[in-house]
Amino acid sequence: MDQIFNPYQAQLEKIDAEISANQLLLQDEEMKELAFEELARLEEEKKALELAANEFMANQNQEGSDDGQVTENANAIIEIRGGAGGDEAKIWANDLLRMYTRYAENKGLKVELIDELVFKVKGRITLPIVTINEEGKIERSSETESISAYKLFRYDSGVHRVQRVPTTEAAGRIHTSTASVAVLPEIMTGVVEIKEEDLEWSFMRAGGAGGQSVNKTSSAVRLVHKPSGIVVNSRTERKQAQNRQIALELLRAQLWQIEEDKKQAAVGDARSNIGRNMRAEKIKTYNYPQSRVTDHRIHQSWHNLFEILEGDLDELLAATKLLIEAAISQEKTE
Repeated sequence: MDQIFNPYQAQLEKIDAEISANQLLLQDEEMKELAFEELARLEEEKKALELAANEFMANQNQEGSDDGQVTENANAIIEIRGGAGGDEAKIWANDLLRMYTRYAENKGLKVELIDELVFKVKGRITLPIVTINEEGKIERSSETESISAYKLFRYDSGVHRVQRVPTTEAAGRIHTSTASVAVLPEIMTGVVEIKEEDLEWSFMRAGGAGGQSVNKTSSAVRLVHKPSGIVVNSRTERKQAQNRQIALELLRAQLWQIEEDKKQAAVGDARSNIGRNMRAEKIKTYNYPQSRVTDHRIHQSWHNLFEILEGDLDELLAATKLLIEAAISQEKTE
């Protein structure tokens, strides 16, 4: 079980030591005035840290403990990275970001940007149930199911390949580029063990949009988990305490996924969410000239690429979920 800890504790202890040292200086007539000024500054800083620490612990306690169904109602954390293809791959990664966020927002799900190309999707939606007819074609049924954000997007983890003519291509040649998508569940505090001594925090000024209050304060957070080498960043919130909380959520999700992958590897079904971002490693291909999206795992294609990129993902997500879960179920029975 995760030890609920206070990430501000080390800073508070350091300030307490500085306060004690300055209190001793009050007995020195030459240093007395400077010591008073320093004590006032330290006390103000300590109050701010204590306020942030109390807020953090309150949030942790509200999350509750794991009930054995870690992902049943989990929100989704989605990270997209440009892969092979240079600048075109970066453009493609942003196109995927737009596709997912547009779909989520159209469905009434809440989207929270965490960092560049990293965002959280919160809530549940009603998804149409699809079936496969005798000819192997996908058909929508009149029935629906309620599904969490994580379970909605979980099977989109992998490398997404695009074939199109880049806007920067003067000769009109079709290029192939990739972007990787990692979908992680938002993990509650009591599921993954995290030790305070394993964490290394650093803080910086957040750039970009947000106004002067963002750019003038060290609110952006960089968190390193020393045992695993995982590095996470959070910079979208104006308060450092909120960015700390988000960074811990990202770390918990990634540590959980590592353990899940180890379990799958033990039964011979290991997989990598990110892969090595090479052109040959793909789960989906988006072919612009043919207006086609193909899922290579379930051998299904859709010929409405531009509608899909505008966020029309219902049938694609439902069919992928149906066929992959059917394959997993069959493997378990064999």
